[in-house]
Amino acid sequence: MGVGFRVPHYRQVVEEHPEMDWFECISENFMEDGGSPLAHLDALREAYPVILHGVSANLGGHEDLEHSRRLARLCKRVDPPWVSDHVCWTGAPGLMTHDLLPLPYTEGVVEHLAARTKALQDRLERPFGLENASSYATWAESTMTEWDFLRAVVEEADCGILLDVNNIFVSACNHGFDPLEYLNKVPHERVLQIHLAGHSVYETHRLDTHDHAVCDEVWALYRRAIELCGPVSTLIEWDAHIPSFARLQQEAAKARAIKAQVLSEADDAT
Repeated sequence: MGVGFRVPHYRQVVEEHPEMDWFECISENFMEDGGSPLAHLDALREAYPVILHGVSANLGGHEDLEHSRRLARLCKRVDPPWVSDHVCWTGAPGLMTHDLLPLPYTEGVVEHLAARTKALQDRLERPFGLENASSYATWAESTMTEWDFLRAVVEEADCGILLDVNNIFVSACNHGFDPLEYLNKVPHERVLQIHLAGHSVYETHRLDTHDHAVCDEVWALYRRAIELCGPVSTLIEWDAHIPSFARLQQEAAKARAIKAQVLSEADDAT
């Protein structure tokens, strides 16, 4: 089990080495030439495996060559077993929204996103995972479901999936589809990693805020995800109202227990 490496816990983690299997780092937070963030990252790498997870590759849009260059350099420094970013677009030339915006689910966008993803995966020289983002609007131009779109992209790009179970649930609530149908129909053999997080509930929608504990419905979906995907690496995301590291460990321990139980039940059934 892993958790995100976040500023409030930097010192405790690098000095005390609390129990945790691995850490995920937001790539863009460490794309610098030096300074405190990289010093903490280097210290983290000495004690734990590290995964890089990006939020600004803009794979559904145009390529920022400087971003790609800096990400490649960071990968050489960290040597993560895989890297990930989102199924989304984040901006256009001269404009960065700093948001994970939804894409139209069409054959043309499949080709564009797959080509961008494959090129980046080749440049980084390591497996790449595409994460399903939560969404709050859809495109009238879409001609397929989100899960069929995701399958088409990863198969054409020959890449992996970072399966965010919370995002599936949030989007299912917002758009009225069955989250279990989504889980059942993604290519499970391509799942490199799973994300779990909390979210906020409003009168008209749910918002992926990463500022709560994982809710019961998402835990139930996680159980199903492990049944389908097997012993996949799992991360707890908690990025706002960040609790103590001990509280993060509790959430990771709950995920570990669910995973172990599901895998044990599968062994008993065979």
